[in-house]
Amino acid sequence: MGMKEIAAAMKRTEDVLRRKPSMGLHDDAPATVRWEGGTRMVASHANGAHLPTDMPVELGGTGDQVSPGWLFRAGVASCAATSIAMHAAASGIELTVLEVRASSRTDTRGILGMEGEDGRAVDAVPREMHLHVRIAARGVAPERLRELVQKARSCAPVGRAVEEALPVNIHVDAEAA
Repeated sequence: MGMKEIAAAMKRTEDVLRRKPSMGLHDDAPATVRWEGGTRMVASHANGAHLPTDMPVELGGTGDQVSPGWLFRAGVASCAATSIAMHAAASGIELTVLEVRASSRTDTRGILGMEGEDGRAVDAVPREMHLHVRIAARGVAPERLRELVQKARSCAPVGRAVEEALPVNIHVDAEAA
C-alpha cells in the first residue's frame, strides 16, 4: 500500500471514529505462546503467523532464535516506525528513508533472580531504552521531520505502554499434572 492509500485509509477510519467514537476501543489480537521445551517458545497469532524465541546459550538456550527481550525491542521499534510512516502519509510527506533502532541495557542478574551488593533483588527490567530514528524526505526540512517523529511517538501504542508502565493483570490456570 502506498503513502496516499495509507493516508486515505487513515482518513476513512478517522471519519468513522468521529461519528462513532465507541468503535475505537477494541480487543487487540492476543499473542499465544507455547513452550517447546528448554527455553524455546513459539508465539502464535490468530492469523496463523508463528515466531519462535529462545534464550542465548549463556542462559540455557540454543541461541539460534531471537530472544523475548529482542522481540520486545523489535516491537517498540516496529511500532514507532509504523506510527512515523502513518503520520508522514497523513501529512503528505513521501519518506525516502525510515529506520528505527531500539536498544536497551539490562542487568542479567535480575533475569536470574539474583541479589545485588546491597542485598536487594536486582530488577529484571531494562534500565533504559533508546530509539534512534533515521528519517529523510525530499524537500522536507530536518526540523519538520523531527516534529513528525515526536508527534508519531506520542501515538505509538507499544512505546507509550512502556513509557506509561502499563499494568499487567495475571490470571493463572494451574492444572494438576
